[in-house]
Amino acid sequence: MPIVTIELLEGRNIEQKREIAKKITEVFTEVIKVNPETVQIIFHNMKKEDYALGGKLFIDKA
Repeated sequence: MPIVTIELLEGRNIEQKREIAKKITEVFTEVIKVNPETVQIIFHNMKKEDYALGGKLFIDKA
């Protein structure tokens, strides 16, 4: 039972998440030969003020 956790900055729409979930599930079923119903995907959406890169909050990047 694979569990995939994806952390993204907020702003992706539901269609994008559906496509990501579909394609990741396809890869797991092809590569490790699991039943698609066993692949669990968890999306964690982060606010831009909760993520920093290079010492700067993402909300402060232009």
